[in-house]
Amino acid sequence: MTKHLDSASREYFKSLPQARYEGQDSTNDFAYRYYDKNRMVMGKSMEEQLRLSVCFWHTFCWDGSDVFGAGGFHRPWHQMDDPKDAAAAKREAAFDLFSILDLPFYSFHDVDVMAPAETAQEHVTYLNEAVEHLEGLMASSGQKLLWGTANNFSHPRYMAGASTNPNPDIAAFAALQVREALNATHRLGGSNYVLWGGREGYDTILNTKIGQELDQLGRFLSLVVEHKHKIGFTGDILIEPKPHEPTKHQYDSTVQTVHAFLQRYGLEREVRVNIEANHATLAGLSFEHEVDMAFALDLFGSLDLNRGDPQNGWDTDQFPNDLREVTLVLKSILSAGGLRNGGLNFDAKVRRQSITAEDVAQAHIGAVDLMARALLNAEAMIQDGRLDQFREQRYAGWQGGIGAKMLAGEVNLDAVADFALSSNHAPNPVSGRQEWLENVVTQLVR
Repeated sequence: MTKHLDSASREYFKSLPQARYEGQDSTNDFAYRYYDKNRMVMGKSMEEQLRLSVCFWHTFCWDGSDVFGAGGFHRPWHQMDDPKDAAAAKREAAFDLFSILDLPFYSFHDVDVMAPAETAQEHVTYLNEAVEHLEGLMASSGQKLLWGTANNFSHPRYMAGASTNPNPDIAAFAALQVREALNATHRLGGSNYVLWGGREGYDTILNTKIGQELDQLGRFLSLVVEHKHKIGFTGDILIEPKPHEPTKHQYDSTVQTVHAFLQRYGLEREVRVNIEANHATLAGLSFEHEVDMAFALDLFGSLDLNRGDPQNGWDTDQFPNDLREVTLVLKSILSAGGLRNGGLNFDAKVRRQSITAEDVAQAHIGAVDLMARALLNAEAMIQDGRLDQFREQRYAGWQGGIGAKMLAGEVNLDAVADFALSSNHAPNPVSGRQEWLENVVTQLVR
């Protein structure tokens, strides 16, 4: 069975047609209608501006299972007898899809690309074997690594957290995974390294020393930053905020809580954020809010693209489809100078009933086109200028007079209060014109 399935895995995506740009009038379900990777947008090609990435975990590792039922995808590598052969077949199939989609980046957790390991030595050995294979695949394909990370949440040992675990032996095992994954990311030329604290939180305060767990997490992150500099990794270290699920409360719940945490442990110049759309909405915030907040706090790093279902209220990780939302996000990114080391990673999975290879490819193709279309809309918004001009005009009073002195720290509270007293009039509010601004967005989202 193993040999037959290995052959099947090699052919799983190869039967699909190559995705190419054909223009908006194309009726080909495997064509890009908006993503012309060489088209110039604000001084860079679409490919450079979007830095699109396919993820390993949802796209190739998930078997379609959920908490109520077994998986129904039956990908060939899910059914192979030998775990090492299955991991190798999965890696090769992934690079087949990367080639078909013609996207520049990919991302992975350590356990996504390697055979299952239980002991520390097995983990090191199996991950190294996987990295050697990935090196060869990347060399022959030209594929680049957007970021790597360690899965410190799925194994039962992490049921009470990784770095925040009450057992320091488990925190040490997590440190091993992170060291090896960071080394692998560096070796593969990755642009970033991400830490997602999926279980760095608590389910009940009754058994939790919150202050100590925060100190454990802060020290662990400091060790990661120290190791980054030790090995000469020049990419960014990123934290991915999420408010809850799987824990009741996670310590890195939003961009602002991450910023406060980094400031407390002196890491605000060393670590940035990888923002996921579905995590933002789980926190009761919008995707564009979290992105703008990251820029305001000088923390922006990279993005995971997905969405939740508003009727579900949990992390459904669906492919993005809200053109208005992603247009505003890309406008913020373009206005701030672009993605730098970051990218747009499709941390999304097809629905459980979408069981074919075609479903996987077409989900990505549609999402790529959405981002390309949003990029063109964002460029049009910036060139139109009305949104930015109104916002600048609304805050123009702070550019001089008492406003500028307040911001510069040139006056105390008495001076500001005396200014109001000397003016001897009641200041009048000015319209925020929200409805008109929303109309302008509607006009420019096409």
